Amino acid sequence: MPQRITGHTELIGLIATPIRHSKSPMMHNTAFEALGLDYAYLAFDFPPENLEAAVQGLKALGVKGWNISMPYKTDIIPYLDEISEASRLCQSVNTVINRDGYLYGTVTDGTGYMDALADRGFDIRGKKITVLGCGGAATAICIQAALDGVREISIFNASDAFFCRAEENVEKIRANTGCIANAYPLEDKQRLRAEIADSVLLANGTSVGMGRLEGISLITDPTMLRPELIVTDVIYSPEETALLKLAREVGCPTMNGLGMMLYQGAAAFKLWTGKDMPIDAVKAVL
Repeated sequence: MPQRITGHTELIGLIATPIRHSKSPMMHNTAFEALGLDYAYLAFDFPPENLEAAVQGLKALGVKGWNISMPYKTDIIPYLDEISEASRLCQSVNTVINRDGYLYGTVTDGTGYMDALADRGFDIRGKKITVLGCGGAATAICIQAALDGVREISIFNASDAFFCRAEENVEKIRANTGCIANAYPLEDKQRLRAEIADSVLLANGTSVGMGRLEGISLITDPTMLRPELIVTDVIYSPEETALLKLAREVGCPTMNGLGMMLYQGAAAFKLWTGKDMPIDAVKAVL
C-alpha cells in the first residue's frame, strides 16, 4: 500500500462511530490496487458533535468522496448540497460525491442488500418480510425491497421518539410502491411472533449486536424462528451476532452484513471512479 501513495493520490473515506472494525478500507484499497487507480481509502471515527466540522473539513481538503455509516446516515443530510431521490425517500445517505465542492449524497445500502441476497440465491420478490428498525440501514432495505417487488413489509421499532420514522417509512412505501407496509411497536411480542411467522425473511436493521451492544439480540425466544426462515443482519463485526447465532441454532439460513457492505461499496466505487469494482479480488480478502 505505501509504495503506491503519490503526490497525486486522491483520498476517499468513511465516517462513522464506532468504525475501526470496518472492512471498507481493505475492500476499497484492494479494488484500487487491482485496477491500478491512484486512490486511498481511510476510516474516520469521531463523536457526533464533530459531524458538521468533519464534513466541512473533508470538503475543504478536496476529498473526492466518502461513505457514511451509523449513526450519521440521516444527520449528514443538512450539510449536503443535494441528495438523490432514493436518499430523499429513505432520509438516509451512505455515499457522498464531492463535485468540486458541491456535495451530492445518495444511498446504495438498499441495492447492496438486495444484491447480497441474490448472491446467496435468496429471492424475496412477491413475498413478505419483517424488518427490525427504522434507521438509515433499515429504511434503505425497506424502500429498496418495496421498489424491487416485495409484496409486504412489517416494520418493528421500539416505542420511542424514533417510532414516527417507522410510520413515515410505511407512508412512503404505500405512496410510492405497490407494497403493503405496516409499522408495529417492538414491545408487542405477540404481534412480532405473528408477523415473523408469515414472513420468509427477518432482517435486523439496527446496531443492536455490535459495539457496546454486542451479545444482545432483539429476538431472544428461539420459538419465534423456524428452519425455513431467512435471518439477516446488517452487522458484520462480529461476523455472527447474537441474533444470527440463535437463528443458526434453530436451523435458519443466515446472512450477516458483509455481503451488503460489499455490494453497496461496489455501487459507491462506481460513482467515485466510473469503474466496476473487481468483486472477485475483493471477496478474496474479506
